[in-house]
Amino acid sequence: MNSAISRTWTMQPFHATVNEISDFAVFSHRNKFSTCTNSATKPENDSAPTEENEAKPNGSAGNRKQGRPGIKSRGSSRRTRLNKASLQEQVKFTTVVRDDPHVAVIGGGMSGLICALTLEQRGIRSTVFDTSNLVNIVRPCWVSRLEPFNGMWHLTERMKPRGVFDAIVIAHNGKCANSLLASAGIPFIARQMKRLELSPIWALLAAFDDPLPLPKYFEGAFVEGVDSLSWMANNTKKLFPLQSHGPHCWTFFSTAAYAKRNKVPQENIPNVKAEKVTREMLQGIEIALGLREGSLQKPFYTRVQLWGAALPTNSPDIPCIFDPYGRAGICGDWLLGSSLEAAALSGMALAHHTADYCASGGSNPDDFVMGLHKEFTPIDGHDIGQFPGSELLKEQDSASSEPAFV
Repeated sequence: MNSAISRTWTMQPFHATVNEISDFAVFSHRNKFSTCTNSATKPENDSAPTEENEAKPNGSAGNRKQGRPGIKSRGSSRRTRLNKASLQEQVKFTTVVRDDPHVAVIGGGMSGLICALTLEQRGIRSTVFDTSNLVNIVRPCWVSRLEPFNGMWHLTERMKPRGVFDAIVIAHNGKCANSLLASAGIPFIARQMKRLELSPIWALLAAFDDPLPLPKYFEGAFVEGVDSLSWMANNTKKLFPLQSHGPHCWTFFSTAAYAKRNKVPQENIPNVKAEKVTREMLQGIEIALGLREGSLQKPFYTRVQLWGAALPTNSPDIPCIFDPYGRAGICGDWLLGSSLEAAALSGMALAHHTADYCASGGSNPDDFVMGLHKEFTPIDGHDIGQFPGSELLKEQDSASSEPAFV
């Protein structure tokens, strides 16, 4: 096998949550579908917010100017808006948490859904808000405004009220999350979100009539030394391991550097760019497999998509972030690295932490500060992220002269 393929992986199920995930469809139809390891202890070097401003109507806190939050001048840069977000005054709820709290989970990816499911198991109601239509929760919904008032969070979608909640979970990131947090009154949460750096990646789905020239046990591999390719995975082998006939469906990811050079609006990709990227990524597959130019079988179906904010390049390496004064938290794969397992673990961690805080009534907020001041460090690993167990496999490789496959 060509040396460009650095590692093959056998896809293992996430044993810790596989049953919970399979039961998710049942829970998703319940109206009280809500909920999110834990620790009520305060991490080292973490401290509570220094500002102590009572929440005021219309989203104002302390002496904050009255008016609609989130209004920005035209032409202002993303960096300018984020700097303003980190300077906003801190909301501080002083009311006791209700006996039957209700949590808003903004973002319906793996981390948000697992957070909601775990909160449900802890006896806490939650509502998940998301823009896709995959699960019957509150979709599509684009929460555009967070407003603290009378000890509760008021959510709005383009001037339409979306409910009142005791606490909020931010389970997504990028421009939308930053805009949402810009004037919500939780600057420590906004500042940590600002520190996150994301890289783009092109994804190519290709279906072939015949198998690619690879060992039968091959399921996926990181690719090194190929500009247009960083990861390749055999979806058919993963989902239908005993299937020998076609079609053979594959997913390929580009490198971040390649995606940056070929970046376009991901909502409206020009046909010329899509054709160019498809052609160059297929050429990258030939290089990775050691095939002569033009000898790769032509796929009968392809689809390419730019993932503009795909994977984190830095991380605080902490399960979740929680502001007990603002009763707001963040979960996501980027907090622990970048993998499906990291997303699930982060969602569960924040759910348990939020449930423990609610059980305390909010009387000792300092004990529940989590990650508000944790520094970010660069993420080690491959261009498309990390896989649990990869460090152990590297150690095994270094101890053996033969290539190791799992």
